[in-house]
Amino acid sequence: MSLPFKQVDVFTDRPFAGNPVAVVFGADDLTDSQMQRIANWTNLSETTFLLRPQNAAADYRLRIFSPRAELVFAGHPTVGSAHAALEAGLVAPKNGKLVQECAVGLVSLGVQGDGAQRTIAFELPPARTQLLNEGEVAELEAVLGATVERAQAPRVVDVGPKWTIARLRDAAQVRELNPDLTRLEQFDKRRGTTGVTIFGAHGSAKNDGPHIEVRSFAPAFGAPEDPVCGSGNGSVAVFLRDTGLVESIGRRYVASQGARLGRDGRVRAAIEEDGTIRIGGQCVTCVEGTLRAD
Repeated sequence: MSLPFKQVDVFTDRPFAGNPVAVVFGADDLTDSQMQRIANWTNLSETTFLLRPQNAAADYRLRIFSPRAELVFAGHPTVGSAHAALEAGLVAPKNGKLVQECAVGLVSLGVQGDGAQRTIAFELPPARTQLLNEGEVAELEAVLGATVERAQAPRVVDVGPKWTIARLRDAAQVRELNPDLTRLEQFDKRRGTTGVTIFGAHGSAKNDGPHIEVRSFAPAFGAPEDPVCGSGNGSVAVFLRDTGLVESIGRRYVASQGARLGRDGRVRAAIEEDGTIRIGGQCVTCVEGTLRAD
């Protein structure tokens, strides 16, 4: 069986600067084990499979796999897969909107522009949060090898993936961080979380950003460091919204991510007055072909 395949670089307008996702088209006849083997083989943080929707309100259905497990939702695969489907002519936005069906439910996406100038943003699923206790914060600091800002308490933000979110002093401290990934993996496995996302503000951000620096670590799911993470950035936006930091950062801001991995990702976030969060950016296709899936 040969299936169309694209590899899309997400949260960038130039190749090899963002976070790649592998997108497999027409995957309805693949078994769960085949999907997992393909995701393990691509060895990207996520591989997605486009299928016919089961819900009449959706434009397409998406299954998302890390190298180790299926995910109910993930941000950069959602944006990259929508880009791939649009580019292939499989879907067309209605009034600038697409609807993705995935394990977390229906996800609304906004589409603006065309071609290389097109931006795609997803509406973050409803979030649940839980504050870390003092012992957990101390353990997190030991894992990170850095002190976190406690004025806004670290917390788990559950948007499908469950990210532990913490604020560091500034963007420079975020970039310099060298966490203990072995201990971080055990920290997440013990607590049933996906990974840890940290952020810090850029001190002299211009109007077009970047305004904050973000890094995401998920070794328990086969991604020691995710180059540019959509759900992690969405969870940071929840943190900003719920701790009152949104006014100092702005309701429209740009996050940079990936510098330590040689990337230069840009994530655009919007926090609406009603609390709705949208996360998006640009994409570029780097690989096209067919995938043999016998």
